[in-house]
Amino acid sequence: MSDATARNNPGRKSGGAIQNLRLKLLVFVALCAVPLFGSVSLWLRGVSVIPLAAYGVVSVLAFFLYWGDKYKARADSWRTPENVLHAVELAGGWPGALLAQQVFRHKTRKVSFQLVFWLIVLMHQVFWIDQLFLGAQLFALF
Repeated sequence: MSDATARNNPGRKSGGAIQNLRLKLLVFVALCAVPLFGSVSLWLRGVSVIPLAAYGVVSVLAFFLYWGDKYKARADSWRTPENVLHAVELAGGWPGALLAQQVFRHKTRKVSFQLVFWLIVLMHQVFWIDQLFLGAQLFALF
């Protein structure tokens, strides 16, 4: 048995439809709402379009990095380091990473990876809540 075969869980399909699609879409929309609102408001106020563009561009990059890593995992080839995936998520690619995790069923069961991923998502949420509703007081402390 090869390493790639041993890693696959025989009880879990590698393709097919996303389970609980409606719930996952609802969670995705809810998580994206505050960062999207904050990014759009900065753009409309003429402050900067960079956050809005970064979320879009870096999310696409994250999606393709996950796709490539999944492909490499199946081929038992050199993998994308987890710290690279997390750096892209931190740079604003977490929405694309979240979509890729569900579409490719990749990195969803590794607890240590998911812990860091969700901490990154939480950091983005806290940042935008602070910017939009608390007058940027939390991050002024640092």
